[in-house]
Amino acid sequence: MRNLDLSPLYRATVGFDRVADLMDRALAADGTNATYPPYNIEKTADDAYRITIAVAGFAADELNVEVKENQLVVAARKAEDDTPRSYLHRGIATRAFERRFHLADHVKVTGASHVDGLLNIDLVREVPQALKPRRIEIAGTNTVDAKAVEA
Repeated sequence: MRNLDLSPLYRATVGFDRVADLMDRALAADGTNATYPPYNIEKTADDAYRITIAVAGFAADELNVEVKENQLVVAARKAEDDTPRSYLHRGIATRAFERRFHLADHVKVTGASHVDGLLNIDLVREVPQALKPRRIEIAGTNTVDAKAVEA
């Protein structure tokens, strides 16, 4: 089922060759640990987003948030606890994890906070002025003659 023919996409577009890589990574992702830890991705404004990850049992210094090459990597490792404990029921998972999010071009992480067992990561899309749509004036033969007459 992983045999996708993207040749029609290549014939009609330019610069979207990363789409094939992204789709291949998404289809090849290991689904064994895909649900831990639970998280939300919300759109907070037109160009702003927030990722909220449930990190109950982890302190802020046990969490690591990094951005490298359009990829947000959130990892956690619980500090070793030498206290022997005997659980009757253990429902709070504090196992180490690493969660990766692929970021689109021009999406930047603006901050992170750890409140009430939730890790909030704020992101914003900052499109450079050069890439925003702009109106192009269309010059015609009449405009050149009008300027010559005015001079």
